[in-house]
Amino acid sequence: FPRAVLGVPRGPGWAALAGHPRGFRLNVARPPGLPPPGLEDAGRENVRWTWRQLGAATEALEQLPERVSLPAPDGSEVRVVHASMRHNRDNILADTPDEVLRQQIAPAPALFVVGHTHRPLIRRIDQTLVVNVGSVGLPFDGDVRAAYGRMEWRDGGWEAEIVRLPYDRAQTERDFAESGFLDASGPIAPLIYDEFLTARPRLFTFVERYREPVLAGAMTPEQAASEFLATLRSDGAAA
Repeated sequence: FPRAVLGVPRGPGWAALAGHPRGFRLNVARPPGLPPPGLEDAGRENVRWTWRQLGAATEALEQLPERVSLPAPDGSEVRVVHASMRHNRDNILADTPDEVLRQQIAPAPALFVVGHTHRPLIRRIDQTLVVNVGSVGLPFDGDVRAAYGRMEWRDGGWEAEIVRLPYDRAQTERDFAESGFLDASGPIAPLIYDEFLTARPRLFTFVERYREPVLAGAMTPEQAASEFLATLRSDGAAA
């Protein structure tokens, strides 16, 4: 259903921006050379599946801006980016040191809104309210409900809350299978499905743990994914 999702933020009042998956998909469509070996190439299978579903609609992705800047009622700035001002794979977390966070939001606006980590966050630093809106489909804080951010201007300043909503997860489970995603997205598809089931990140740990064994030929990506999932189950999926 990627095409349907892409069509959602096109109504009046919506402003969409690019995330790092855009560049990833564009690289899949127009690879500069041979595909990278090992887990990196295996990890592209789900992206290729998404690309095929989008078809000609991928052209819209190339037009999305890297940031959205809006004026607040007092003339200060509201800025929305995918991850940080440094680059679009830069994590802003609850334990990010203040001095690092200042670099990540510079020049500091009144309200700085991000996603990327899939971890909801509300944090103040100096005169800036920093908000990570989490994720609708794959939040990574252990709460399987959909997450989004709501920011309101009150009494001359910004306030924020993370809203959590239940939804038909049984239907979403069926969608994973009936859409063809699980069958056509390669060895990491079960890991993404597990992220949906648990609201916990899996891919980063998986790649860090198995990149070298796969590159060395000690195991295939499929074997690595199977072993990793078995480890999660034996550990009670608490990793």
